[in-house]
Amino acid sequence: MQGLSSAPPAAFLLLLRLSSLLLLPVAAVPVAERELNPSSRLAAGAARVALHYLNFQTASPGELQALGQVRKATVKSIPDSGHKYYVQFTTEDYRSGENAGSCLATVLYRKTKSPPLVNIKCMPTKDQKQIQEEDNRLYQKIRHQTKPIIGNNIPDSYGNIEPALEPVWALAVAGSSYIMWEKSTENLGYFMAQVKSVKQWIRKDDFIEFDYTVLLHEIPTQEIISCHMRLTWLPGHPLKVKYFCASENQGLEDGSGMESGSAAGILHERGANF
Repeated sequence: MQGLSSAPPAAFLLLLRLSSLLLLPVAAVPVAERELNPSSRLAAGAARVALHYLNFQTASPGELQALGQVRKATVKSIPDSGHKYYVQFTTEDYRSGENAGSCLATVLYRKTKSPPLVNIKCMPTKDQKQIQEEDNRLYQKIRHQTKPIIGNNIPDSYGNIEPALEPVWALAVAGSSYIMWEKSTENLGYFMAQVKSVKQWIRKDDFIEFDYTVLLHEIPTQEIISCHMRLTWLPGHPLKVKYFCASENQGLEDGSGMESGSAAGILHERGANF
């Protein structure tokens, strides 16, 4: 009678090894890091999410940065968490378009509905003292208005911004960065397209406060999302932002509020009242 006992010892051991490999759980097989084309939408999207987060955290209209060029990007699947992107990129000054430095960032798109988890470090070309002076000039310009600032359609249909409204627009970019960071997913990104309307609230303290309606351009759907945003700011202090966004499917989408100058000081307020 012939069976496994008649098989050569080496072949029998190989069969045992193959059988044991087939029984290994899928999670035990390590997932390799995958390199991305730096010009791909996913690579650029991760870099922009990191900059949205940075622009809000710095709370500085004079330090606003836009994406220059992605130099390198990789992605790794983190079991039970989501996809983690590693991106290296250059940045530009948001207003002038001049070179603003370079950044390294990780962006984890979590499987939950939480905002992307961002860690970013940059080497800016702009001097910090110069940035502070620019922020103070912007602040003083707003504080010394004889009447509350009211504006519409910034920039206008030709892409122009009135000089008197540039500080208001820069603050809108900083505040909208929080909304865009919180709403971004691995497959959806955002640009601030326009300040549809803005109104200043007069306060008795040193803070300045605005009500905005901002239009966000959603990528790749090409939809325009309208968001109402209440923003409070004082140079050297964290931005305070509360918002809600209109949704075609739901009417008004739940909003969120946040006040933070660092990742440790986050305060969420769902369904914020204005």
